[in-house]
Amino acid sequence: MFDPEKLIRKGLPKGYFKDILVRSLLGGITYLIVLIAVLLFAKIIIDGAPAIFTSKFPFVDIEFLTAKNETLHVFDDANGTRHQLPASKYSEYVSTHQGENIYNEQTFSYSGGGIAGPIAGTALLTVGSIILALFFGVSAAIYLAEYAKQSPFIHAVRLAILNLAGIPSIVFGLFGFSVFVLAVPVITSTPSDRTLLAIPLFINDWVLSFQGWNSSLIAGCATLACMILPVIITASEESLRAVPQGFRDASLAMGGTRWQTIRKCVLPYSLPGILTSSLLAITRVAGETAPIMFTAAVAAKDDFPWQGLGNPFDILSSQVQALPYHIYTLAARIPNSEYTQRAQYGSVLVFLILVAVLSFGSMVLRAKMRSKLKW
Repeated sequence: MFDPEKLIRKGLPKGYFKDILVRSLLGGITYLIVLIAVLLFAKIIIDGAPAIFTSKFPFVDIEFLTAKNETLHVFDDANGTRHQLPASKYSEYVSTHQGENIYNEQTFSYSGGGIAGPIAGTALLTVGSIILALFFGVSAAIYLAEYAKQSPFIHAVRLAILNLAGIPSIVFGLFGFSVFVLAVPVITSTPSDRTLLAIPLFINDWVLSFQGWNSSLIAGCATLACMILPVIITASEESLRAVPQGFRDASLAMGGTRWQTIRKCVLPYSLPGILTSSLLAITRVAGETAPIMFTAAVAAKDDFPWQGLGNPFDILSSQVQALPYHIYTLAARIPNSEYTQRAQYGSVLVFLILVAVLSFGSMVLRAKMRSKLKW
């Protein structure tokens, strides 16, 4: 006969203590990771805040954010007063104090002035690479998700895209150097001496010269775009596939073409997911050092990328400074001192703030678009 008492479990359930142990272990690992992240950010903020924030209004060192990077001169005057001046102000001091002795002079490269050049270069590289990667990545995702038929070749293409995501960034840097810097074709009337091949176009003296773009902003953007293409393509394809098939069927049934269906019924609803992939790409692109070392970045530059140009498009052929490379230079190539540490940690903090602003902007845009699209 049915005995209700047999259904009542007496005492603690079997495996209760094991469940408590596993939960505690997993929770401890999670909170340990959070603690490490908090300590890391706290270290950066504590060491970098003095370089950015001040005790007087507007409580931000505007010069550090807007001035160009210079060599720092540290010295004592005849009265024993300690001076810390960037190269431009040091020259003014010497010219206005002629005949006065300077004692204990030391110079620290890239540690004076500000970091406006690296900030501008990082922003240009990030925006340029995201534009290129979104255009080509979303185009490839649309083809794979909407047009391509399932076949061994398409499966091989998807596998290749996934494998590209695991390639180290230094390999992309060497690829960008050998292709975009040295070999990509350009149309010119004066081919370089190192051109690999020059094909006449039979229009005046113009030729198609395989000589590359040299080290430039466009070469850096193209290299970074290639590096994040796998993330953009994979996430965009998944976002496109997440749109219900009924949307496509209804559009086609009403006489819409395939492209009209994709443009008006699929892409608008997949944009939040595509923006998510761009959000992940921004955080990676902004922090890369190896690719831009070979293709775009310089340690020091007297002018901003847009200064001294004949036309606006010349900015694409100019080299730029970048915060990751600037931080690398301060940390690895300059003798460590309290002055280089100030510039280093200040640059790191500004870099984190810049990435956070870009990411937050993408998140806000994604949230607004998602709130307008309900299905």
